[in-house]
Amino acid sequence: MGRLAEHSLGAAAAAALWLGACTPAPDAEPAPPSLDLERYRIVDLSHAFAPDTIYWPTDKKGFSKKTVFEGEREDGWYAAFDIATAEHGGTHMDAPYHFDSEGDDAASVPLSRLIAPAVVIDVTDRTAGDRLYRVKPGDILAFEIIHGEIAPGTIVLVRTGWSQYWPNAKAYLGGTDPSALAFPSFGADAARFLIEEREAAALGIDTASTDYGPSTDFPVHRIMGAANTPGFENLANLDQLPPTGAYVMALPMKIEGGSGGPLRAVALAPKE
Repeated sequence: MGRLAEHSLGAAAAAALWLGACTPAPDAEPAPPSLDLERYRIVDLSHAFAPDTIYWPTDKKGFSKKTVFEGEREDGWYAAFDIATAEHGGTHMDAPYHFDSEGDDAASVPLSRLIAPAVVIDVTDRTAGDRLYRVKPGDILAFEIIHGEIAPGTIVLVRTGWSQYWPNAKAYLGGTDPSALAFPSFGADAARFLIEEREAAALGIDTASTDYGPSTDFPVHRIMGAANTPGFENLANLDQLPPTGAYVMALPMKIEGGSGGPLRAVALAPKE
């Protein structure tokens, strides 16, 4: 049994605690204790979908919401809308299938990769002076010197501070020309280290891509796809999470055959 498989069993046990206890039958074993949510802050890690939601510059349609009906009827209030969106805009998941034909599609990514303990690696001191900064293995090792080795099955999030620019697309992306974007992200060596050496469940970041802005061959996406590892992009509020100790639940729209989809990501962060 691999390190990730062992950790998945632990994650399953943790999930059982989250689900709480039901009243047992007279001869049943006692149920596990329920999760005390009073000990946690619930942090929303997603930007809302709206007319100003940021999409990749090649996507000209963006997000749209068409009113079917909104108002009072004889029997009371009623509202319904048709919405349209590309898979890869706003806070969303990249399924491995996005860059690997054998990878899991958006409906097939295991829940153990979407609900897991998380760490947050803060590189805002590097990105403040370098819009094109790429996370290096040294950043990860420096994090581990302070916080301990990242366990298998962990969702690894990188905080660049870029969510401060949302929803200003020009500031966030560094321009509108898809061949000349400027924002930080993972470096290929760091992604490979996290996936191969630390067996990360998923990688996430508060920028538009798990590859940095100028990338044209998207090596991080290809590394993640080949390893069947999902990615979370355009995350919000990573500054509200501790370096360790949080649990993330990142649940995408379950699109059969999809290469990704809109994502509602939340975290349980221990109260101080």
